[in-house]
Amino acid sequence: MSNTPLSIAIVGATGAVGRAMMSILEQSDLNVENLYLLASERSRGELLDFRRKSHQVQVADEFDFSKAQIALFSAGGDTSKRLAPKAAVAKCLVIDNSSAFRYEEDVPLVVPEVNPEKIADYHKRYIIANPNCSTIQMVVALKPLHDAATITRINVATYQAVSGAGHKGVSELIKQTGELLNGRQVEPEAFTAQIAFNVIPQIDVFQDNGYTKEEMKMVWETQKILGDDSIKVNPTAVRVPVVYGHSEALHLETKDKLTAEQAREILSNAKGVRVIDDTEKGVYPTPLSQGTGSDAVFVGRIREDISLQNGLNLWVVADNVRKGAALNAVQIASHYVRTVLG
Repeated sequence: MSNTPLSIAIVGATGAVGRAMMSILEQSDLNVENLYLLASERSRGELLDFRRKSHQVQVADEFDFSKAQIALFSAGGDTSKRLAPKAAVAKCLVIDNSSAFRYEEDVPLVVPEVNPEKIADYHKRYIIANPNCSTIQMVVALKPLHDAATITRINVATYQAVSGAGHKGVSELIKQTGELLNGRQVEPEAFTAQIAFNVIPQIDVFQDNGYTKEEMKMVWETQKILGDDSIKVNPTAVRVPVVYGHSEALHLETKDKLTAEQAREILSNAKGVRVIDDTEKGVYPTPLSQGTGSDAVFVGRIREDISLQNGLNLWVVADNVRKGAALNAVQIASHYVRTVLG
């Protein structure tokens, strides 16, 4: 266990990601001396257990952030915009899971397996941004291949679980499935169309260029994280009737040729990646088997693109709540503790 005694706040502690953050912290080697669980007024006084002790939820807007060295935020963009600057002024490092600060030049956008050196820029604003869940798993898989052969273009189709839309998304899938199996009609509320037994080719609102905001996040964030604005990213984001675990079909073009075998070897040795790829036995990652409750990014279906000379295809799966949000934030915090707080 790390010897540095820590005071950590979780903003949005009663949500799915907040609870996952707490669980990962509990399993980590961080010496959490004080844990402050913060949420909205409606959760005031709720008791949550952490390392065999009960902790009472406090109201985030009333909290004095000078009590904490690190604050993990997962309560939505509006809350982050309102409270993160207050925490930063108090010299409490904010690791923010919303999109509120991701595209600001003086805020590092970090995936520890990819660009941990950017954590050192925390001092500019005392805010570090967590990327979008679909971007995180993609760049973890792509960074070692980019280092080896220089990726010039990414064509990605995502198959995103309903938990990416929060509790309301999960509830809607479960409710609609039950209603339809009992012969009753359903009306969409959380999504733009029926999600049970269906797929929806829209996540977030459409932009002027015909892409959704979710899709454009993958463009902007990938370029910022990999530090290369010349990489072309062409995304299509799709919501599917899966509870946990995002999947992605990645089609890459590289400057230098990579064979499937070379890519498989590179990824097998990459930090945070697990290769599951034995098509003869029908073995490959799925959101149910590998994308639920797991820390790694899983890669399979590695093959050369038959339509491109320097093309490569991958299938990538990860737990969108755990690796795609909570774990990434705690990994940033752990790196900050090791390198800054010592």
